[in-house]
Amino acid sequence: VICRLKTKETILFNRSYCPKCRAVLKWYDLIPVLSFLLQKGRCRYCNAKISWQYPIVEISTGLLFLLIFNLQFTPFDFTQGKIFNLIYYFIIVSFLIIIFVYDLKHYIIPDRIIYPGIIISLLYLLAAAAYDSLFSYFLSAFIASGFFLALVLVSEGKWMGLGDVKLSFLMGLILGWPNILFALFLSFLSGAVIGIGLIIFGKKGFKSQIPFGPFLAGSTILVMFSTLYLNNLIQNLFFFIL
Repeated sequence: VICRLKTKETILFNRSYCPKCRAVLKWYDLIPVLSFLLQKGRCRYCNAKISWQYPIVEISTGLLFLLIFNLQFTPFDFTQGKIFNLIYYFIIVSFLIIIFVYDLKHYIIPDRIIYPGIIISLLYLLAAAAYDSLFSYFLSAFIASGFFLALVLVSEGKWMGLGDVKLSFLMGLILGWPNILFALFLSFLSGAVIGIGLIIFGKKGFKSQIPFGPFLAGSTILVMFSTLYLNNLIQNLFFFIL
């Protein structure tokens, strides 16, 4: 998905192929992590090196999915509502991982991921959230995106881009209030620490461009999992008391 966003190819219908020799990959070439290890990190057909991005993203996604499953289900609470939540979180985490990697590589946040993420989050909130809590999520989305839009206008696009505005809107829909504040604080803090570190070690200069999307996406994932963990802990304590 990440590679096809750059080439603007169809994500759902095109067969996977080697970007070097263009050979169409078989199903056994596409087994996450295992294919990379068995082929020793090289294409089966032209022997070109396969980027480490693939196994790293696959392992990260698998671990996050496993963590979501563990946090969503308890021995006493296996319901349709939980399955609905599970599917939503799988989709959102996948989108955030794509945004993280794509912005890190190409310095742009893809609309082909942001807009579906916003639509899916809106539909999820309308279907699953209590009516009185919807205001919290919409408020978070507009405050976060309004803040970034102000930064874009004041700096004339030098500090932030419109992609950050759209991503912050999605963050608000995912996290709600006040969790969005924690995510924004964490993203600016981590961005500052890593940015200073890159300057100190000579990897970047003071005027170098550093993509902010990875910090926003990463902070969203961290705060989202922290919230799920706390909710799961409270539920377990409740069942234990009963």
